[in-house]
Amino acid sequence: MAQGAPHKIFKWLYPGIGIKRWFFTTILGVFTVAGGAIAFTSSFSLVRFFGMIIIICGITFVVLGIGKMTVSLITLFLPKREQDLVDILYKRRYLERGPKIVALGGGHGLSNLLFGLKEYSANITAIVTVADSGGSSGRLREEFNIVAPGDIRNCLVALADAPALMGELFQFRFSKDSQLQGHNFGNLFLTAMVQCTGGDFKKAVEESSRVLAIRGTVIPSTVSNVHLVAEYSDGTRQEGEAKIPKAHSRIRKVFLNPADAIPTPEALEAIKEAEVIVLGPGSLYTSVLPNLIIPGIAEAIAKSSAFKIYVCNVMTQLGETDGYKASDHMRALVEHTNQDIINACLVNNAQAPQEALIPYKNENSFPVEADADAIRSMGFMVVATDLLGVTDYVRHDSKKLIQALIKIIEKHRVLKR
Repeated sequence: MAQGAPHKIFKWLYPGIGIKRWFFTTILGVFTVAGGAIAFTSSFSLVRFFGMIIIICGITFVVLGIGKMTVSLITLFLPKREQDLVDILYKRRYLERGPKIVALGGGHGLSNLLFGLKEYSANITAIVTVADSGGSSGRLREEFNIVAPGDIRNCLVALADAPALMGELFQFRFSKDSQLQGHNFGNLFLTAMVQCTGGDFKKAVEESSRVLAIRGTVIPSTVSNVHLVAEYSDGTRQEGEAKIPKAHSRIRKVFLNPADAIPTPEALEAIKEAEVIVLGPGSLYTSVLPNLIIPGIAEAIAKSSAFKIYVCNVMTQLGETDGYKASDHMRALVEHTNQDIINACLVNNAQAPQEALIPYKNENSFPVEADADAIRSMGFMVVATDLLGVTDYVRHDSKKLIQALIKIIEKHRVLKR
């Protein structure tokens, strides 16, 4: 290594890099300044005058050389768009001053949240459930005995700073005509990366993060190959995240199999250092709670000095939260963990157009009632506001949600000072 070091240094002087000429310009300037300084010490005023001119010329060479070298280096690493330098400075300065935010969950709810939050802070850590058992993730779990990669993939893409095409590539789903039908490229990439890293799923996620140049960090809540189990009000049980909502029976509680899953140390450390912890949005029993019931996670959140916000879903989910009000969501979280994991609940109180709700009524899905008084009586702060977005679906409007979260976070930061 010591022998190769000089060789690497000399590479900077290779033709075509655009560094060599300005390097020698800088060296020339240094020697010119030195020569002018010697002349300036002369007892003859005329020589001192020329010495001063030589010093000024030398300084000009030095400034010119260093300036041009800097421009050459920046040009090498920047994409060829004028606004990119401004974007990079913005990200480096503004976003890195943002609060340390930990977001826990899974599914599309978490990835949509991250997509908005990354424009507010670069200090984001997503702690993601790996209990998914359906679709591409489920098939890969069975074949390769790995934790579910699907939600991890969604979060990586949401935080990606890589060109949009890379995100589209990771989300690309193979057609039914292919032997890879139903699989996402990103899931296959993560699975292959696990094999390349000797079965180390955390390392695979880290390497995939570099490929996508993500803004923040994505961490699996556990690398134990866990399965989610639901116990229903009639005492029956169902194992498998994808199968749980299909029982159409009220869920009493959920737990993991095996029950002794170990949280990742990085997840616990992120929770400890967090200024803000956001739970949800996402499926209560199959996206949010699978993280919280891992031994040690809820306890770490309860001990954390962070401000803890639960983002309640807009609509109830068939087979999971039938008939639930916002307070029922809160009660389920507390009953599975403890009172100290939440400080505030953010819930939508806007009414969706009746025509937009017709498809949901056919699926027995209804708007979640924002019963703020009931939540306050439980000892929690409530922010009920318009978070509604109505397009093809009734869900959170991403911009409204992020603006509401930022407003809550900034208010808390001001009060904490």
